[in-house]
Amino acid sequence: MGGQRCPRIARGARAVPGACLVSARPHAPLSRDEIAGLTGLEVLQRVLRGELPGPPIAATMQLDLVHVEAGLVVFEGQPSESFLNPLGSVHGGWIATLLDSAMACAVHSQLGPGQGYTTVEMKVSFVRAVSATTPRVRCEGRVIHLGGRLAVAEGRITDDAGRLVAHGTETCLVFDPRGG
Repeated sequence: MGGQRCPRIARGARAVPGACLVSARPHAPLSRDEIAGLTGLEVLQRVLRGELPGPPIAATMQLDLVHVEAGLVVFEGQPSESFLNPLGSVHGGWIATLLDSAMACAVHSQLGPGQGYTTVEMKVSFVRAVSATTPRVRCEGRVIHLGGRLAVAEGRITDDAGRLVAHGTETCLVFDPRGG
């Protein structure tokens, strides 16, 4: 099963944050009307193609959605001085946000029309420091369990040399916002 890939960013290439999001509103919250009747995979594919806006946090955190398929989502992120902690390395919260984005969107990619989700638990293991001069990092989120109410995903962040930077797991509650 092939996935959809951002046409402007290939693995190992450099990109401008938001480059794949070319809608008139590149970073705006989606309304329920915009996504009514769409599966999670269809929503993410449309965001990737620029037909729907990406979420505002993507611009703030300099994260790009670069690949989407059922159960697998890939983001790339650009560390910068904006994300440094007092010791001069990239704050763990930025790394956790990148993992959360990929893992939660992997779950989203497997949901049916009208279904929602929220993260209920996340575990992150930091393996290697990230600095403001670290080139773009890549985060793959993959669903490892999808049940009727709970979904579990795992994620891995690697640097441009393919070395593991951090990894994690996430549990999401799956629900029908209409009360079903």
